[in-house]
Amino acid sequence: MDLGLKGKVAVITGGDSGIGKATAKLLAHEGAKVTIIDKTSKSLHLAAEDLKKSGEIFTVQADLTKPEEVEAAKNQIIERFGTVDILVHAAGITGATGDFLELSDQEWYETIEVDLMTTVRTCRAFIGAMRKAGWGRVILISSEDALQPYPQEIPYCACKAAVLNLAKNLSKAYAKDGVLVNAVSPAYIATPMTDAMMEKRSKQMGVSFNEAINSFLDEQRPHIELKRRGKPEEVAAVIAFLCSEQSSFVVGSNYRVDGGSVASL
Repeated sequence: MDLGLKGKVAVITGGDSGIGKATAKLLAHEGAKVTIIDKTSKSLHLAAEDLKKSGEIFTVQADLTKPEEVEAAKNQIIERFGTVDILVHAAGITGATGDFLELSDQEWYETIEVDLMTTVRTCRAFIGAMRKAGWGRVILISSEDALQPYPQEIPYCACKAAVLNLAKNLSKAYAKDGVLVNAVSPAYIATPMTDAMMEKRSKQMGVSFNEAINSFLDEQRPHIELKRRGKPEEVAAVIAFLCSEQSSFVVGSNYRVDGGSVASL
């Protein structure tokens, strides 16, 4: 299937690892001109070295919690490519975890800043170019947690639910301009984020990494019918479809890539 991405300019936040990197690889392979954004120059360089075999990769170092750095990133990308056609916002953190009554305002603010406000800023930065061109795709990465909350991850769950609401609102605001906004909600994907979670769990339980994964599946994610972590490439395939010409009648939707983890319809 031709996704119609050749020559399209794509921006992927959190593109140095995990879902973002897998998406960058796939879009570049399809002929898109891909910019990956992250705040760490070393990880960006390593990712670019790996990804350049797939196609054109441009790197921009930026801390998306700082509005001035988002603006500078936008200016660099527009100066190089002239426009932006696609935004995939994959940057995020697990954020504060634990008992709700023990979480401080500052812990909430940090999670909100990274998981919600960076989404707001990147959309605000890049949607304008898409409206001007009359064509655009925006894919916001939410989570199963937006639909099936977990009490130990309340700030993350709340932010990811807000991202879904944001995607729906933006889809209504800009579809008339040719800018189609959708969300993708993964569950328990093999990324550096879940690696860190499982490393912490293995130490706490005194078990191996794989044993930590298996016990987590049994105890915390019993509805993942495939009984494994998902692969970043499995999420990237859905994102690539939503970036493509083939998704021209998909607006304001949320695609769950969760192995069945969300138990309800």
